[in-house]
Amino acid sequence: MSDFLNVTRSLKGRRWVGPDADLERASEALEQNTSLPRPLCQILARRGVAAQEAESFLAPALRDLLPDPRSVKDMQKAATRFLQAVKHRQRIAVFADYDVDGGSSAALLITWLRQMGLSATLYVPDRIDEGYGPNDEAMAALARDHDLIICVDCGTLSHDPIAAAKAADVIVLDHHLGGETLPDCHAVVNPNRQDESGDLAHLCAAAMVFLMLVEANRQMREDGAKGPDLMAMLDLVALATVADVAPLIGVNRALVRQGLTVMARRERPGVVALSDISRMDSAPNTYHLGFLLGPRVNAGGRIGQADLGARLLSTDNPDEASAMAERLDQLNTERRDIEAAVRAAAMEQAEERGLDAPLVWAAGEGWHPGVVGIVASRLKESTNRPAIVIGLDGDEGKGSGRSVAGIDLGASIQRLAAEELLIKGGGHKMAAGLTVARDQLEPAMARLSELLEKQGAGDIGPADLKLDGLLMPGAASIDLIQQIETAGPFGAGAPAPRFAFPDCEIRFAKRIGDSHLKITFGDGLSARLEAIAFGAFDTDLGSTLLNHNGAHFHLAGRLEINTWGGRQQVQLRLEDAAPA
Repeated sequence: MSDFLNVTRSLKGRRWVGPDADLERASEALEQNTSLPRPLCQILARRGVAAQEAESFLAPALRDLLPDPRSVKDMQKAATRFLQAVKHRQRIAVFADYDVDGGSSAALLITWLRQMGLSATLYVPDRIDEGYGPNDEAMAALARDHDLIICVDCGTLSHDPIAAAKAADVIVLDHHLGGETLPDCHAVVNPNRQDESGDLAHLCAAAMVFLMLVEANRQMREDGAKGPDLMAMLDLVALATVADVAPLIGVNRALVRQGLTVMARRERPGVVALSDISRMDSAPNTYHLGFLLGPRVNAGGRIGQADLGARLLSTDNPDEASAMAERLDQLNTERRDIEAAVRAAAMEQAEERGLDAPLVWAAGEGWHPGVVGIVASRLKESTNRPAIVIGLDGDEGKGSGRSVAGIDLGASIQRLAAEELLIKGGGHKMAAGLTVARDQLEPAMARLSELLEKQGAGDIGPADLKLDGLLMPGAASIDLIQQIETAGPFGAGAPAPRFAFPDCEIRFAKRIGDSHLKITFGDGLSARLEAIAFGAFDTDLGSTLLNHNGAHFHLAGRLEINTWGGRQQVQLRLEDAAPA
């Protein structure tokens, strides 16, 4: 890949990379064979879509992409036991993780069971008092009062807690990386078990729960009965998939796309209440799920009542939903304030250690466990390095980590736990959690840095800005954006397309708030476009464009439709710029 528009170092210090000759040829062939607009063909070429596949790719059918649930180990067994509990009106408990994926997974089960005339006990552990996943005391207590415990988005590594649930059967529906042995329970359904093929490794826990319900409905049909409408539950699967940053490829793409359609019907009281309090003023998209709804659902588990998100998503009472959404919105505001303080301290500490190490890490006294994961994400984004952030309390620290593409953090964390440098730890390639003894903190981080360096984490430079092609301001229309959206939804594993606008003059520039920039730009002809750059003044981007003095710039970013006062107009989400 060559430097695009000869930009080797942009205002954000990044190299711009465009499509290579092979991709250009592929997009030209697509354009000739499909009559689709060139920018859309450039996106399809990047995704490896051939001309004969373009139509089905742009209109993905869930029925064609959904895997056979029975291809997953223990799935049939899990669904059979689940239905047995339903048939005999047994007492069912759902033990869920405290994040969006756990809450959505629990809500799927609770909603399905409610439609079958059954209620389930919801149990979500407290992040601070109990930590992630099942614990001995909670599982033993649930087993005394229930016949079946279903662990969702957790449980794959919980050998002892599951053993403590002696009086009940336990089913695990999870997606976290499995160990060499599985807990001794009725079924462990997990595409990331070590004896699985890995073909479905990109599915989140809610997608696994959905597949189990597909299998349950199938078994019911075979017995001449009818199960609840699963398509109406895809809003929960979509929310979990996007919020858990699962890659939007294969069946995930179809699940999210269909789920957004379901969500737009505004039938789930909890999602409606959350959408309204988040001031969503347009049809839901992946941005709304990832940045408006997801953080609010998560807020209960982070700094408030752990089960609040799951209860909101599963309630069928609009008044109850409204009250819970309001509380979660308040908690989310508190969470942002706490996060800002921890983020500033963590970045200062990380800078002292050096931001070019294979691992960027920080640990602080009393840092709230509910925000360390978000702060780790921010460190990762600003340094393009794997990052760990740890809150210390007494003799222990609880932390969270986020990784970059190509670096498997979860496997390294598991290795550290096996070497007994951690009290416990686990996760997947891109995210992990850990508990470490205070006196082992430095050696543990040194060893983790060593393991990540072997994977090449120390050789990563600033992330290249990958661009799909060139556009002129006059070509950026609402019609074009709507056509581009058919290649979506965009998110993890399927980045939103980015275009460069070459040799533009800035007609208007204004600072918005503390760090944002709004500009109007053109190509010297009649066409003009508006652009917004969030956080522009955190780098040289903001001050350089604000004080442009008539200079021309190449501008790069993502096109979007800005809806304001019922009117729609094209806007560029400006991400970078370079002198022309």
